[in-house]
Amino acid sequence: MEDEELKQIPFPFMPQNLMGNTDFMVTDCNREAFAMVAQWPHWPENGLVIYGPEGCGKTHLAHLLVDKVKKTLQHGENISIVNAAQIKMRNVNRLAMENKHLVVENLTAKADNEALFHLFNIFHNEEGRSILWTSATAPHYMHFPLKDLQSRLNMLPSIAIKEPDDQMLQMLIVKLFNDRQLRISPEILEYIIHHTQRSFFYVCRLVEEIDAVSLAYQVSVNYFVVQKALSILKDQEDKQPDLFDEW
Repeated sequence: MEDEELKQIPFPFMPQNLMGNTDFMVTDCNREAFAMVAQWPHWPENGLVIYGPEGCGKTHLAHLLVDKVKKTLQHGENISIVNAAQIKMRNVNRLAMENKHLVVENLTAKADNEALFHLFNIFHNEEGRSILWTSATAPHYMHFPLKDLQSRLNMLPSIAIKEPDDQMLQMLIVKLFNDRQLRISPEILEYIIHHTQRSFFYVCRLVEEIDAVSLAYQVSVNYFVVQKALSILKDQEDKQPDLFDEW
């Protein structure tokens, strides 16, 4: 953080990132996605796509599915979480051999289309297998170069997680502060709600910045700390890259 007024450099603290069933907050913005994960293994196409903005809880839902699936697995069966960018033709067969079920995160059109197509065919054509795919947008809008992969993914149920509603916004802010072992007053919470952008990603950045400012000034979270954090994020957003910087 570049600010001459800060009194000290904050020591980085890794917040707890709880992934249990009771830690997942359900409101209208994510209720359908949560319900579909809970319905496993009764998915219509042996697969499901959950998409939404960064920080909306897709990875949390993936871990909830893993916990649910593990309770049903037989000896020698497994379920793994893998990033779509890591799936290549050289490892796709091994992934299929080692896992009865799979979570593929961060699906994009830039991933290895041939490998994903091969993986799709293995898991969606064999009875008793399943894949949860997560992405920022619905497959329909990704424009995969391999049209066969595009058509396969388009067949899957795709469930959106929307940006936070009022109820989610309040619960999310409280959870993020609790994860960092920080306490805030109802007045400060209300102030943050009225001044934050309604975005999972922005709220996460804001709480992180509030924590950093609070540590730097060695004060509890108050109006000044929140205002300072909001100002820092605004300055970061206002800094647009110069078109001539790369020349």
